[in-house]
Amino acid sequence: MTDTPVRVRIAPSPTGYLHVGTARSALFNYLFARHYGGTFLVRIEDTDLERSRREYIEPILDALRWLGLEWDEDIVYQSQRLDHYRSYVDKILETGHAYRCFCTKEELDAERERAKAEKLPPRYSGKCRRLTQAEVQAKLDAGQPFTVRIKVPEGTTSYDDMVSGELTRHSDDIEDMIIARSDGSATYNFAVVIDDHEMGITHVIRGNDHITNTFKQIHVYRAFDWPVPNFGHVPLILRPDKKKVSKRLGDKDVGEYRHEGIVSDAMFNYLCLLGWNPKTEQEIYNRAALIERFTEANFNASNAVFDEEKLLAFNKAHIAMMPDHDLAVMIAPMLVEAGVTTKYWLETRWEYLRLVVSLLKERVRTLHDFVSLGGYFFSFDYTYEEQADAKQFTPEAAQLLQALADRFESLGEFSHDGLETALKGLAEERGLKPGKLIHPTRLAVSGMSIGPGLYDLLLALSKPIVLERMRKAVEYINRKASA
Repeated sequence: MTDTPVRVRIAPSPTGYLHVGTARSALFNYLFARHYGGTFLVRIEDTDLERSRREYIEPILDALRWLGLEWDEDIVYQSQRLDHYRSYVDKILETGHAYRCFCTKEELDAERERAKAEKLPPRYSGKCRRLTQAEVQAKLDAGQPFTVRIKVPEGTTSYDDMVSGELTRHSDDIEDMIIARSDGSATYNFAVVIDDHEMGITHVIRGNDHITNTFKQIHVYRAFDWPVPNFGHVPLILRPDKKKVSKRLGDKDVGEYRHEGIVSDAMFNYLCLLGWNPKTEQEIYNRAALIERFTEANFNASNAVFDEEKLLAFNKAHIAMMPDHDLAVMIAPMLVEAGVTTKYWLETRWEYLRLVVSLLKERVRTLHDFVSLGGYFFSFDYTYEEQADAKQFTPEAAQLLQALADRFESLGEFSHDGLETALKGLAEERGLKPGKLIHPTRLAVSGMSIGPGLYDLLLALSKPIVLERMRKAVEYINRKASA
């Protein structure tokens, strides 16, 4: 690290929503800034007029906010700086580090075809670089259109990558890239350098598919005699089929995972471990711990695979760690949307919702599981899991449920100890294991074969509801037996 205050950025393009690869890069930059007490910035790279869509910008920013990646200064929009870039095109021509290229598309295509035929890299020959000033002026006077290319000096280009160490490319592998199109607009690699320089960016952390761009951008920095930031190229995130995670391949964006019930802390934690390692056996971390541990020394060079099952495991762990109140705030609108209950009902029974959350949160993997696994806490239509029904609801179970309901009803205090004593006492009298009563009772009051501890479940539902549901189950079993 240097003594210069850290300034980093994430620069998504609004050609689609925020996918996990860009989100991970944003997260790395954010953690790096927070660890070193630096500044985290956002730039929207929206100069691709054909593919950029304004309607994607707010969802991208919403996804960053959901992940907790709050930026420190105003957002920079490249589309608002187009004329500014043009002024730098004139400046770089004046330095002599760039030149006008009058080659037509047809000429360039023909060059590439010849290179392919000769089994050479399809790169620009640089012939316009050799034009005399008089030849250039004659073409300008004739009104011939031109692009502007940077002059890549002979020899090699090297830099020390924060992830991969020293990287070197020979100039023969870096063509004189176009920095301004024939309409005068700046290309990506030119605009990015200007933006990063003016934003004071000290470190650029991004995917290793940008390494080729980095070598090109270094020459722009040097042409203007600007300091070159520190670059770090982290491994790509791959799909299970080992292809790069991509919007174009239809991979999910961050917002989709949010809607599927993933909590932001889990996504934050999981993405952090794709390409970075805390050097411990521990995997589950809160944000403060990740900020404290995050250094460039722990970047991995090998690609990582995005595993949704692993993400769900992280999600389960983080849900279990969350305060009941915070979870209740998230789950309440989901219960209302699912038609399980109403907003008014929940507002008048907030402590009950928190109790339900506390009973279920160790068992769920997503926020939606609170609805699918806990709907019976709010309403019950007396339908039962089919396999559990066939196994547990026997004529003998009807007799046991009736007897147990009678004992529950006679309890002076509907308490954990009282319920357990009544159930185990009946089991002992009948010469049965407690499970012979526990399983049909759970099914009777919840319709499900799994859930929280039975006595906690019965207490949460309350005595009147438990008795009603147990007796309804007895009626159901008897009807089934006589059918």
